[in-house]
Amino acid sequence: MTDKTKAQKLKVVGVDERRFLFPESSSGRKLSSWNLAPSLFGDVARIWQTTLADPRYISRLDVESGQVSSTLADIDCAREGNLRIGLLNFNLSEVRSWEQTLPPHAELSSVRLDHADTNLTWELLYPEWIDEEEESAVAPACPSLPQPRVKRGSESFDLVAVKLPCDSSGRWSGDVARLHLQLAAAKLAAASAALRVLLLTDCLPLPNLFTCRDLVRHEGNLWVYKSDPATLEEKLRLPVGSCKLAIPYEAKVRTYTEAGKREAYATILHSAEHYVCGAIAAAQSLRSSGSARDLVILVDKTISRRDRGGLEAAGWKARTIERIRNPKGKRDAYNEWNYSKFRLWQLTDYDKVVFIDADLLVLRNIGFLFAMPEVRAVGNNATLFNSGVMVVAPSDFTFRLLMDHVDELTSYNGGNQGYLNEIFTWWHRVPRNMNFLTHFWVGDTERRKAKKNGLTEADPPALCVLHYLGLKPWLCFRDYDCNWNLQSYRGFASDAAHATWWRVHDTLPENLEGFCLLPTKTKASLENIRRQAEKAKYPDGHWRQNITDPRLGVCAEEFCYWESMLLRWGEANSPRVSAASPPSS
Repeated sequence: MTDKTKAQKLKVVGVDERRFLFPESSSGRKLSSWNLAPSLFGDVARIWQTTLADPRYISRLDVESGQVSSTLADIDCAREGNLRIGLLNFNLSEVRSWEQTLPPHAELSSVRLDHADTNLTWELLYPEWIDEEEESAVAPACPSLPQPRVKRGSESFDLVAVKLPCDSSGRWSGDVARLHLQLAAAKLAAASAALRVLLLTDCLPLPNLFTCRDLVRHEGNLWVYKSDPATLEEKLRLPVGSCKLAIPYEAKVRTYTEAGKREAYATILHSAEHYVCGAIAAAQSLRSSGSARDLVILVDKTISRRDRGGLEAAGWKARTIERIRNPKGKRDAYNEWNYSKFRLWQLTDYDKVVFIDADLLVLRNIGFLFAMPEVRAVGNNATLFNSGVMVVAPSDFTFRLLMDHVDELTSYNGGNQGYLNEIFTWWHRVPRNMNFLTHFWVGDTERRKAKKNGLTEADPPALCVLHYLGLKPWLCFRDYDCNWNLQSYRGFASDAAHATWWRVHDTLPENLEGFCLLPTKTKASLENIRRQAEKAKYPDGHWRQNITDPRLGVCAEEFCYWESMLLRWGEANSPRVSAASPPSS
């Protein structure tokens, strides 16, 4: 064996021959290194490729030696001493290719990783519901994933490389094996203070584990990231999925100074002048919660100069944006332009942004969210999160990533929320009191409904954020929640939550109250749906109540005769089109 061959030795760390070929074997014998002849590589590689038991971890990707060589050269120039490389999920023929590519002073180690249990599904990692309040005897727990095993003394790597499977025919983004391999690579990089992490994959890596800010090279299926061990360690302390809360349900508001921080709350209005009042109330609630952070609102050219002035008077710093069309949205539908939310990632003059929808109230200080990595959110349904409140780390590259895939990824609900769930599948659950949705499930008991209503009206507040679904409070008369009068929206109705919004409204300066007046068409629509409820004889009886809201007698437009409009009401003025703003997307 030549000196050069000795220097390029291959170390198979923490495995024996049988475990290397058959990862599910329970053999305990270990060999620290092999010096393998070329003929043996070929024979073993054929056995590997035909006997590997778990297809979830197999990648059909061909590795180009030229890409690897240039990556190694970049790293080699940035360090001194032997170049130490850890390989994860490469077969033996690929390991041989790496060995032939290495510089003379490199040391290669293949890291063992047992596969996840075959019964472990994405739905177990991301359950629709968990017992956040820990009311039952058994606290929420997450399934465990096997950890990478490295022989003592061989834990340190300059480069961690991992090859990821990519099933383009299925929902690759919700893939247990892909998640497992990326978390294992992150653990190796954090433990060894690696300089770089190299991912070989045809599918997108997890953009909030290995972030766009740390991406130093991307060519085809090769992604090279600068390693930040401290940040990776922080992320690895998080639950593996939404199976546990990322922070306790009764989390105390930590001391978190706002001084000198490049942080802001942000919301967005596009093609939705009827949300101006909601955004003004949201700003009022934020200031009342004790926050002095910047408030940034992204608006398009459909928002009038008068409305923009009202938003700025409420405390928002308005920035004009070009709308982004949802390629799968229908003309004039509520989701036609809601991909404009992606503009949040262009707020790069801030390091961290907490996005809030304009149809919610912040009742308690939520500044501690700024200390959390992207993406934090409450669960919505199935394995998905609700994007009404979420932590965002602005990045031009992340924005481009979002834009590059709008034609190929399908949103489950046709809106930005579904699309973001396709990109950010590795999200972490915060307690639902940080984005409490006014949704009363048909299966809720009366006791459960009473508890929810009690939370929405508690004083001092029990909820951090109260998020209004269905018809918005400012588009109803203040007398009661008009969701009661629409069959499809009755699950969003809460007089207690409705009254809470109006209490915040009543603290607005007098010069801002005019932005919450009712348009003539909305008045007609509210009476129309009331008549429908009366005809249906809904048992709650809200349709019987007399309206005392003073806005009924205040005209905010040139045409004020809503009664006349009601006489000519037709299909073009259906109640959903005129009075209803869509539920959160």
